[in-house]
Amino acid sequence: MDRFKDKVVVISGGNSGIGFATLQSFLREGAKVVFSGRRQEALDEVSANLKGTFSTVLADQTKLEDNKRLIETAVAAYGKIDVLFVNAGVAYFAPAESIDENHFDSQFNTNIKGPAFLVKYAIPNLNDGASIIFNTSIVHQKGFEGAAIYSATKGALRAYARVLTTELAPRKIRVNSIAPGPIATPIYNKMGMSEETVSVMGEGFAAANPLKRFGEDNEIAETVVFLASPEASYVNGIELAVDGGLSQV
Repeated sequence: MDRFKDKVVVISGGNSGIGFATLQSFLREGAKVVFSGRRQEALDEVSANLKGTFSTVLADQTKLEDNKRLIETAVAAYGKIDVLFVNAGVAYFAPAESIDENHFDSQFNTNIKGPAFLVKYAIPNLNDGASIIFNTSIVHQKGFEGAAIYSATKGALRAYARVLTTELAPRKIRVNSIAPGPIATPIYNKMGMSEETVSVMGEGFAAANPLKRFGEDNEIAETVVFLASPEASYVNGIELAVDGGLSQV
């Protein structure tokens, strides 16, 4: 299929997990994709087997200059942007009485400050009628133990997306968010918790889910592609939960 033939797509955090699955989906649809990652070796590794038109950018979403360079690189390579998937994020769990400044700052800098400035630099370089999609989470809709700061960052991102929807409406730029539930991605190995704790937490998530399983990367990726596609031309300002029903019942 070529729904995105010659369209320019930018993805932050595209070298693994949801981001990687999404860039593969856009490439299959004919898009020109520019994606970032924080480690050059990871970018090189995933690029080796990709097919299609793409470019990689070494970028840390917490650094304003990296966000600016990601956008500038995309525009220099392929022209103005049609789809921006603000995907990169981190998640660390800790009881409220145990958090420290690094726990707070690392998540707010990556999950809300970085996206806000990535969008700031992107706006002048978006085509009218473009699509912005944020990767939020169902965590801010629930009260998961230990997720206070992580949940707060995703709630802030959702609020930011609502305002952006209004501000960009005159240019017919649609702004939507996906809110994944538990997805089988490498993020669970980066939470700073023991393997046993992560395993117990995962079993609890799966048991509480009406579908009794974790979601897969490709299930989120195809939702992102749908929201960016002409088929979703009247879908705007929403946060779509892709969680097997976990946040709904």
